[in-house]
Amino acid sequence: MKNELIIKNARLVDPASGKDENGAIWIKNGKIKEIHWGNAPDAPEGIETRDAQGNVIAPGLIDTRVFAGEPGREHRETLESVSNAAAAGGVTSFLLMPDTTPVIDDGALVDFIIRRAEATSCVKILPSAAISKGLKGQDLTEFGLLKAAGARAFTDGNSSIQSTAMLKNAFTYAQNFDMPIIHQVGDRELIGSGVMNSGILATGLGLKGIPHEAETIPLARDLQLAEMTGVRYHTAQISCGKAADMMAYAKQSNKNISAGISINHLCLNENDIGSYRTYFKLSPPLRAEDERQKMVEGLRNGTIDILHSAHDPQDTEGKRRPFAEATDGAIGLETLLGAALRLVHDEQISLLDLLKTLTINPAKLLGLETGRLAKGAAADLIEIDLNYPWVVAETDLKSRSQNTAFEHARLFGKVTTTWVNGNIVFEQDGTTAP
Repeated sequence: MKNELIIKNARLVDPASGKDENGAIWIKNGKIKEIHWGNAPDAPEGIETRDAQGNVIAPGLIDTRVFAGEPGREHRETLESVSNAAAAGGVTSFLLMPDTTPVIDDGALVDFIIRRAEATSCVKILPSAAISKGLKGQDLTEFGLLKAAGARAFTDGNSSIQSTAMLKNAFTYAQNFDMPIIHQVGDRELIGSGVMNSGILATGLGLKGIPHEAETIPLARDLQLAEMTGVRYHTAQISCGKAADMMAYAKQSNKNISAGISINHLCLNENDIGSYRTYFKLSPPLRAEDERQKMVEGLRNGTIDILHSAHDPQDTEGKRRPFAEATDGAIGLETLLGAALRLVHDEQISLLDLLKTLTINPAKLLGLETGRLAKGAAADLIEIDLNYPWVVAETDLKSRSQNTAFEHARLFGKVTTTWVNGNIVFEQDGTTAP
């Protein structure tokens, strides 16, 4: 039989149903045909089988915050190279931010991304569309036309809209079209010329700091507007305990809101900046260790819904500068899961709860049918060896840019195989789909 595969002797982890049991999974024509929990029957004659040898089989990861260079800055990242990086990290679908040249603020550009991805990508690329024209925060884009073209969400990517009136209009229109708004919160005047977390370390390094209030004040505004309009609102990424407290309180009365966090803010802190290491210059900035611990707690208790890579390729010219002048951002698709598994090995969060933030939660936000192990679902799957030891090296990364914040990090746990629609797009020997 063709186009069929049974993966046996697997630890099946499905965050959507809450199941974490041994079993087998049967793939046919790109979809999950059957799932056998516990003891599985012998495979029918003629069907290919694969022995997972006790490794985890889980839904492919869904990343809600990925930047690329194409179109306009292909030297940083193309759709092909970013998809190869995604496959190597176990990400089978990702939301592409609109921060390109030109900005994805027109239906024709959404269509271009979809067609280009179909031609060059080995994973599923989901285009987002800008909230404001040119990401300038002044005029709204045509939400209806952008949705019709295939946009999955509205966001201004790395930009934060400062006008409360404009944001209210955006929320209202998005609610009318039943589309999520993903917004990066940041008060431009409070950020000013700040380049890292405000505090003793910034003072010692002679760098201008960014206070927590630059995040919490616009977040308070957004949460009130979200309740007023009924929009499906997702704050792109929070980084401090007070922001998590605000989210927890707001969720008591509004079930349409959610919060995200980057893997960087979950695993790193301001001390990693060390002697002006620009690969750790991020937006929002890395916070103090006690704030990082609050972020871990927020992820564990469900205040923070989604974990993402914040994959943001920057070239050497932008990063090899004095810290205050360097560009923000770090790549993260290939290290997303490996770094997150640190929390599992340290028993700070269960594997099931961690994968929930990487699969079913982002699937719900974006209205996807993936992110689950279920009969009839697309066979977007990953195999994870939880004890695979590896060291992150720039030369091994598939991204065109090497601005990783995890260079030389020793990690345990890695994706060994990635399937998209039942087809292998990555295996640990280093091969990827053409």
